[in-house]
Amino acid sequence: MDFMRLLKSIEELLYELVSWLLFYPLTMWRTLRQPQAMMRYADVELADKVSDQYTETLSPPLFLLITLLLVHGVELGLVNQTKPWAPPPLLASDSNLLMFRAVAFSILPLLMAIKLLRHKGARLTRETLRAPFYSQCYITAPFAFALSIGGLLTRVENQTALTVGLAFVLVALVWYVIVETRWFKSDLGLSTTQAALRVLWTLLQALIAIFLVGAAIVFGTGAMPA
Repeated sequence: MDFMRLLKSIEELLYELVSWLLFYPLTMWRTLRQPQAMMRYADVELADKVSDQYTETLSPPLFLLITLLLVHGVELGLVNQTKPWAPPPLLASDSNLLMFRAVAFSILPLLMAIKLLRHKGARLTRETLRAPFYSQCYITAPFAFALSIGGLLTRVENQTALTVGLAFVLVALVWYVIVETRWFKSDLGLSTTQAALRVLWTLLQALIAIFLVGAAIVFGTGAMPA
């Protein structure tokens, strides 16, 4: 009986992994094509039963995590073509580096979600935070992908790659700010200028938080005895 249960679990896991081949690009395409609709979709789906949630796409946190996995895979493929970079000891392993990226890129949707709740005057709890955080994960994924790929390309010893990499970073930032500005404007009833300033300020705070986390890791591991 235990063996049959194990086979069933493996079967479900295999189906889940294979289904990602379809639903990941579908989720990415829908997010790039209709980011506002996908953010509303994330909110609505959380009201369904767990078994009925996100049946047509990947769940937002999973979508973000798979995106970071893909970026990590691309980095491993380009590692011999990029400029040497020595990470701190704690991030020397692939698993630790991937975990750091997951935490770093989760700070952005977290702060955006907190700002939305505070402006609405809503109570900040695990339940009230979930919906805006999930919706923010959808648009953070393509932003993280383009930003990371752009950063990798700037490390390639090639002028064309450097130009393309910088273009990726610029387009990613512009796209993200525009999408977030529209969301803040429609969801909070702000003017375009107010929404854009709020987005830029939150983005700056997120970058500072990510920098501080990275600095803590670098200096923390540097202080550890050999």
